[in-house]
Amino acid sequence: LSPGAKMGCFTFIKVIMIIFNLAIFLGGGALLGVGIWVTVDGESFVDIFGALSSSVLQVVNVSYFLIAIGAILMVIGFLGCCGAQKDSKCLLIMFFSVVLIIFIAEVAAAVVALVYTGLAETLLVTTVGPLLKEKYGSDTSFTYIWNITMTEVHCCGLNNYTDFTGSPWYNKYETYPVPCCDNRFRGSLPCAGPHLCGFFRQGCFKQILKEIRTHAGAVGGVAAGIAALEIAAMAVSMYLYCHLDQK
Repeated sequence: LSPGAKMGCFTFIKVIMIIFNLAIFLGGGALLGVGIWVTVDGESFVDIFGALSSSVLQVVNVSYFLIAIGAILMVIGFLGCCGAQKDSKCLLIMFFSVVLIIFIAEVAAAVVALVYTGLAETLLVTTVGPLLKEKYGSDTSFTYIWNITMTEVHCCGLNNYTDFTGSPWYNKYETYPVPCCDNRFRGSLPCAGPHLCGFFRQGCFKQILKEIRTHAGAVGGVAAGIAALEIAAMAVSMYLYCHLDQK
């Protein structure tokens, strides 16, 4: 290629890099804002977007998840956009490093999920489960979202009804949450004894995993698409890094 063609190619890739990372930055800002919104007023979020999405996202604690992902995307977008716009080798290599670390972490998580599925599930349950005993009945938004989730998914707790034993709700009312009790028994018997009335013994975690596995193809396709974008972003940033001196 002639010097002019090389320069034109470099400029085109640079513009694409800026636009792509500007979109990532804005998307990260939007996710961060939604995460803060869910943290402050989770009830309104569920009312607007529906209970179906909350049933899956509740297990991974949607508010903190969105805040973390949003912040990471904003950092990536800032590094990539400014690195390309300012022709900064330092920012470009930082962008490449951050995306590479995230890519490696995602691959490692996928391997753990595939090879050590039972261990991964156990770690998630032991991390999220205690939140029910700590916050259900005392945190209004948390309680509201879990009630919606249990009603829509027809489940009780993360593992089963015992997740609520010792929770602020149970300590106050000495009963289990109303969504845990079968419709046939609501109003006739208190949700105080699982052997007395019909509980949804199935925990929400297993129900949600079943839904995820049912749509495993779509989940895998999305994951593959994200991985491809990350590889493309690293390739473009390294191209710009290597060709800055030849600009």
